[in-house]
Parts: sequence; C-alpha cells; structure tokens
Amino acid sequence: MLYIYHERRAMRKTIIILTLILLSFSAYVIIINRNSTETSMRQKILKAFYPLLTGITKLTGTNSKAHLSETRVQPPVSFYTLSVSLNSGQELHFDSLRGKKVLLVNTASDCGYTAQYDELQKLQEMYKDKLVIIGFPANDFKEQEKGTDAEIAEFCRVNYGVKFPLAVKSSVKKGTDQHAVFNWLSNSKKNGWNEKEPVWNFSKYLVSDRGELIGFFEPSVSPTGKEIRLALSLHE
Repeated sequence: MLYIYHERRAMRKTIIILTLILLSFSAYVIIINRNSTETSMRQKILKAFYPLLTGITKLTGTNSKAHLSETRVQPPVSFYTLSVSLNSGQELHFDSLRGKKVLLVNTASDCGYTAQYDELQKLQEMYKDKLVIIGFPANDFKEQEKGTDAEIAEFCRVNYGVKFPLAVKSSVKKGTDQHAVFNWLSNSKKNGWNEKEPVWNFSKYLVSDRGELIGFFEPSVSPTGKEIRLALSLHE
C-alpha cells in the first residue's frame, strides 16, 4: 500500500509539473505573438520555437554556415541582366540596382525560420538605401508556402511589417522550373563560383554593389547576425 501511495504521489507531482510547463509555454507563445494577428496556431508555435531552433542548429552545425567568395569574382553572366516579377504586379529590373548591395532570400510563411521576416525588415532599415532585400516565396520545402501571392503579402505586412519587395511565388531549387534569379545564384557558370542551391527556407545570397556574388548564408544564419553584417561592411 505504501508503494502505491508513493507512486500516486509521484504521478501527481509529474502531472502538476507538466501542467505548469504547458501553461508557461502557452503564456510565452501568447507574449511572443502579441502583435501577430493573421497567423495560425502552427505559425504562432513555430515563431515561439524560433530562438530554440537557431540555438540547436548552431550547436549542431546544421544549416548555420556562411560560404563566402575568397576573392572578388566577376560573374560570367551579369547580375544586372536579371529581373523579377513582384507580387505587387511590378517588374523589378536588376539594372536599376546598380550601386546597391542586394540580399536575396527564399521565404515561406509556415516555417520554423519564418520569424526571420522580422530580422530581414530590421536589416533593411539598418542599411536603408545601401541595401535592397528581395524575398522569394517558395513552396519547395515541405510545402511550407501554400498561400497565394496576395495572402503572402498580407501575412508579411500584418505580422512582420515587411516593406521590402516580395517576388511572385516560384521555385528556387535546381530544376527545369527554377527561377532565373536562383539559377544565376546557384550556377557557377553564371555567378562565377557558387553551386549551392537553397538548403531550406530562408537561405540567403548577398550580391555586392558591383553585381558580384559575395556569399551564401544557410537558414540559421540570422539576417542581423555578425556574419551578414561583416560581409556587408567588408564590401563598403
């Protein structure tokens, strides 16, 4: 009888502890998402898990590397011959980006890295007219971007205050339907050195103000982290 009593007591303690953890996590999710209005419960939980995700991936070395060009490489195909259709209905010709650095990111609304939209907007505000950020929504990884262009634009505006341009949804992985911009970014015969395609949502490519590919940053590299800020400062 004494054994059963202690076992039940231990079980009650476990239930109480688990309940407190669940309540604490629920409160944390609510606080983190206090400014998020147009998000699903999954999106709210993913946003709350983002700091833990980046911490774990950095510890394990997963999706957290920065790949930089060792020297300035003149691309065989000019970056400025490219263009992109924006979800605003406009066409952005890259020839208009001469003299500015450009950060190109494949994005998704239903990903553990989606909170980086906020960091990308902060980076854009930090560098203002010196840097142009372009988001490329894609449904390539576990179908984490199922929304329409209009839904994606509204989601980014309402929940993250995104003001940088977003492309029409496309494919960024290597293949016959890969977007021409990402074909340039992941083809050394065009950009001069890099063959790496996006490894997941929120892979980032930085292009210099002279149209040279500077680096490829894996998803766990924060947009406002030291790796990207150092790359930007070295190419002033």
